[in-house]
Amino acid sequence: MDEQATKHEPQASNRQFQRVVLKISGESFTKSGQSGIDPEELSVISHEIADAASCGTQLAVVVGGGNIVRGASLAKSGQIAQASADYMGMLGTIINGVALKEALDGMGQPARLMSAIDIPAIAESWIRGRALRHLEKGRVLILAAGTGNPFFTTDTCASLRGAELNADILLKATKVDGVYDSDPETNSDAVRYETLRFTDAIKQQLGVMDLTAMTMCMERNLPVNIFAFKVKGNIRRVVQGERIGTLLTN
Repeated sequence: MDEQATKHEPQASNRQFQRVVLKISGESFTKSGQSGIDPEELSVISHEIADAASCGTQLAVVVGGGNIVRGASLAKSGQIAQASADYMGMLGTIINGVALKEALDGMGQPARLMSAIDIPAIAESWIRGRALRHLEKGRVLILAAGTGNPFFTTDTCASLRGAELNADILLKATKVDGVYDSDPETNSDAVRYETLRFTDAIKQQLGVMDLTAMTMCMERNLPVNIFAFKVKGNIRRVVQGERIGTLLTN
């Protein structure tokens, strides 16, 4: 077993990050096993994000769209071309982005929605300089439509935006509390990694992120913290430098 695999309790690093990119999945917007947007789940995730932003960290959020439509699944049916299915998935992320922005604005947390696909009626187009300005003004920046190109995942989008925005760290909020050496749902002896090198994650094919996303983070020396988003206060804790979940570094 890899010597880096540990079961140690989380430790605080006492370093609050100045700017982070948070990747949330479409699962954040709905209850387990369901689709669409559940008002209660939307309230939970928006309050968690607003709470994290209130501590002063500049926060950009990349949203997934699997709760609306999964492009990869559609493409497998053979009825829809992969590129078209991916664009459909991008539209799903925009729907989630609109919902998240409205929820944040409604609770008094200023937010802006930017889309990699031009859709001016509901979102600003992605412009790096403007995005940085929003962050500097304390607005939560919501990033939708992935990279705007088919064949790239929202994880890759998060890595790309993290590099473009000079983020201190990429936070990936998932339904599990980190990266394990095997599936913890089927193996009760699975061990969670507290820290993990990108090269080891790639070599062991742990499915942390897609290869393109991990390679970009590795090349740009952008650390990734993977943690459970369903635990109340977790986003704020990670933003404030507390060590929870699994930290991927070079």
